[in-house]
Amino acid sequence: MSNNHLDNRSNTANVDIANSNTNDATVESNVRPEYDNEIQKIADYVLNYSIDEQSPNPTDAWNTARHCLMDTLGCGLLALRFPECTKHLGPDCPDQITPHGARVPGTSYRLDPIKAAFDIGCMVRWLDYNDTWLAAEWGHPSDNLGGILAVADYISQKNISQGQAPLTMRAVLEAMIMAHEIQGVLALENSFNRVGLDHVFLVKLASTAVVAKLYQLSRERIMAAISQAIVDGQALRTYRHAPNAGSRKSWAAGDATSRAVRLVDITARGEMGIPGALTHRSGDSMMCYLAIPIRI
Repeated sequence: MSNNHLDNRSNTANVDIANSNTNDATVESNVRPEYDNEIQKIADYVLNYSIDEQSPNPTDAWNTARHCLMDTLGCGLLALRFPECTKHLGPDCPDQITPHGARVPGTSYRLDPIKAAFDIGCMVRWLDYNDTWLAAEWGHPSDNLGGILAVADYISQKNISQGQAPLTMRAVLEAMIMAHEIQGVLALENSFNRVGLDHVFLVKLASTAVVAKLYQLSRERIMAAISQAIVDGQALRTYRHAPNAGSRKSWAAGDATSRAVRLVDITARGEMGIPGALTHRSGDSMMCYLAIPIRI
């Protein structure tokens, strides 16, 4: 076979490739990518950021977190006066006993951390009094306290039962600060309400990241948990607008922070992550049309 023939075959192949439409290809690469850059940034933030050493004003950060904690608990305790709120609280199964269960403030309930996160989140949001952040997206970052308090207390109860030290309130305040930063920064330039999605998505995302840290998961596991929160079904805003406005808006954040605890639990058991949750090119990602620049 002559070299000229080889050259001709090569030239023909090059022409065919040049004229083909690669968008028509039906076979996708099955090589799993690295986790999306945004997912990596969130994980690295919760793992490596030092409030004392890197915050422009750490004293203000800690003091604000303390005030926010007291204010949020006050909102939740006041909500206990309203039966429409309290009907949602308590174990899913009557008389269920959870060893080392997380305590729900103002009640006698000791629940699994997933249900406790829902109950606390429901309480603090019920009266629409807890803190507000307004940007391209709006929201109430202290909603994350549902998952944070529930998991911190659950871990502490287990530690005490095993003769180990409980978590400190400093760990709770740190998780609050980081959750506020994650939710707040993402809200600056990303309007989920513009496409009909509810802002509690950001509660689920922020709670997932900080709860995974409280559980001391590895970087890879934290990224896997965050990716699960991204691809998880996100709530629509229908229940916030007339003529469909209703009380779901008062427990939607509790549902989101509770779901975060559940997703972290699934991931801690070894469930695989979805590395390209934000950038998968086929357009079947809920996030494919939203820019999410992370500046944490």
